[in-house]
Amino acid sequence: MARPPNNSLIKITRGSFYRHHPSSTHLAHPNPALFTELKLRILPNQRRRTPKITCVIGPSLSGKTTFLKVLRGDLICVPPQARKYPALSSSGLDPRRAIRYVGFDDSANGLGPPAVTTSAYLSARYESRREITDFSLRDYLLGNTELNPSDDHHQLVPGKQDLTLNSVAEALKLDGLLDLPVAFLSNGQGRRARIARALLTDPKLLLLDEPFMGLDPPTVLELNRLLNRLATAESSQKFMLTARPQDPIPWWVTNLVYLTTDCQVAFRGRKYAVLRKLKNYAEGVMAGRLTETAQLPLHTLSQFGRDLTEHGIEGKGLLEGLVGVHRVRPHHLVKWESKPESTGEPLVEMDGCRVKYGDKVVLGNWTEERNGKEVDGLTWTVRRGERWGVFGPNGSGKTTIVSLLCSDHPQTYSLPIKLFGRSRLPEPGSAELPLTFWDIQARIGHSSPEIHQHMPRSLTVRRVLETAWADTFRSKPALDDAAKKQVDATLAWFEAELHPGFTAAAGRPAPSSSVDWATGYQFGELSFSAQRVLLFLRAIIKHPDIVVLDEAFSGMDEKVRDKCMNWLQFGELSGDDGAAVAVKAVVKGLSEQQALICISHVKEEVPDCVREWLCLPEANTGERPRFGRLGWPLKTDSRLWGEIWGMAPARAVSEDGKR
Repeated sequence: MARPPNNSLIKITRGSFYRHHPSSTHLAHPNPALFTELKLRILPNQRRRTPKITCVIGPSLSGKTTFLKVLRGDLICVPPQARKYPALSSSGLDPRRAIRYVGFDDSANGLGPPAVTTSAYLSARYESRREITDFSLRDYLLGNTELNPSDDHHQLVPGKQDLTLNSVAEALKLDGLLDLPVAFLSNGQGRRARIARALLTDPKLLLLDEPFMGLDPPTVLELNRLLNRLATAESSQKFMLTARPQDPIPWWVTNLVYLTTDCQVAFRGRKYAVLRKLKNYAEGVMAGRLTETAQLPLHTLSQFGRDLTEHGIEGKGLLEGLVGVHRVRPHHLVKWESKPESTGEPLVEMDGCRVKYGDKVVLGNWTEERNGKEVDGLTWTVRRGERWGVFGPNGSGKTTIVSLLCSDHPQTYSLPIKLFGRSRLPEPGSAELPLTFWDIQARIGHSSPEIHQHMPRSLTVRRVLETAWADTFRSKPALDDAAKKQVDATLAWFEAELHPGFTAAAGRPAPSSSVDWATGYQFGELSFSAQRVLLFLRAIIKHPDIVVLDEAFSGMDEKVRDKCMNWLQFGELSGDDGAAVAVKAVVKGLSEQQALICISHVKEEVPDCVREWLCLPEANTGERPRFGRLGWPLKTDSRLWGEIWGMAPARAVSEDGKR
């Protein structure tokens, strides 16, 4: 049966794509062709019993987000007639609403407000004075975010959509937050809100850019089940999502597109066919039959191929169990030595902290007995030399803890908190001056989604690093010669990860002798992964007393993540292969005088040096936080990771694939 005319969504036939027109002659940066000769069909289901769900996978700098931008029509297509975008005129649908994109790389998500926590400065989200534009989550999800909406303003149909709103909000654990201003949401809650908003607009094609990033393990499972139900429902709605190679693939995904590091398609087709081709490639390289290419490095495939099922992460990575697999895993576990509990100087002292807005408690909604007295809220001490992992569900208060540590939260002044042995307010009988905001900022290095959101996109790559020595993002940094050398050394070592125009032959690239490129590119021109790497380096380059890494490694592929972790622990003495190299160290790793606080929802993104852990309870349950101490790197123990989160371990998989 012939397809109905003018009803196809997207069809690309041998199109090549450019960020700028290829005939432009006055461009400051290279303008290479992306996804050359691309052939792709995304069409409505024609009585298909099994829907076609595609996952686009690729390492850092492979162009996953760019691939979705191709589908959105954001890039220039050559020849223009190679792309039909989208042919929906006969159905009466607005093409701009037919395709919805949900991502966390920038503010251009197409879902109304730029971001659910956008504000002029970090502490604005915690202030009690609210503005007329601080819409509730319910209004945000229903599209009621216009002060003077036009008659044709797109909103969900009242009444008819109530059940849909309630079901989506419940599935994404947003039902208890509907009346809160969106500015009060945590990072994970805000990301779930964007996904919910997109789902409720009922698009014909929903593009989800790493939808599970930043979500706690229980929420990942809930979202996975929800997307599976929507993907298999009898409707014309279609999905396409992206993932990193180390991310497990949802079991309901049917097709894969695997990208190379130069923004080209390596393999595409049915999921198991692509997995088989990549495994044959890996086996051929290890057996010497094939040559490994720089655009398709084997190390990116070590964890690729695991499944995200209804019960959790199951199965093995594509290369696990293969003979000689150690040859393609460049980052080895750091030798972990158990040390006695630290007795260093306290850097953070929380003696019963409870944060609430009106009647709603967002941190510390529990009571415990200490020294014969009942104490409300969080009691926690961080000392020099300690390496903490902080875990807990989205909305449990992890972001609030960071705001208290960095003194962004106004309630810091009224809570029993000491930083570096000093209070924020004058203490009775003490001649010592209270700690100022600038004192704290100078001694804490901080990387988080909030910093990512507020970092000016117009700053150059070098200037972003240099702001570690500045009072604000735009003020002039106070750098001495030693600081300038650290900036140069860091930029040289991470040129491959930060320089958009970097190219290298197969093998380990040598850093350039010049880092002039860092003044020619702006922060907003970098990929999401490169932006995360730069903000991570900014947090540690000054060697602050406390390093706070809040989801700092999300968005990075396995190799980039491990390189950053090596740099965190050892600095310039650690090479790309995890081994020491003979260079004079300009940048050193964490010292025993520093404390580390790492927040993560993925065990592989917890540095090997983490020894102590704190897990916050679900918000408003009244349960107490749990503390523990590790005897080995957390990423090596899935069972312990499940116990920390209160989750049963995923079912084991035997060698023959049977459960």
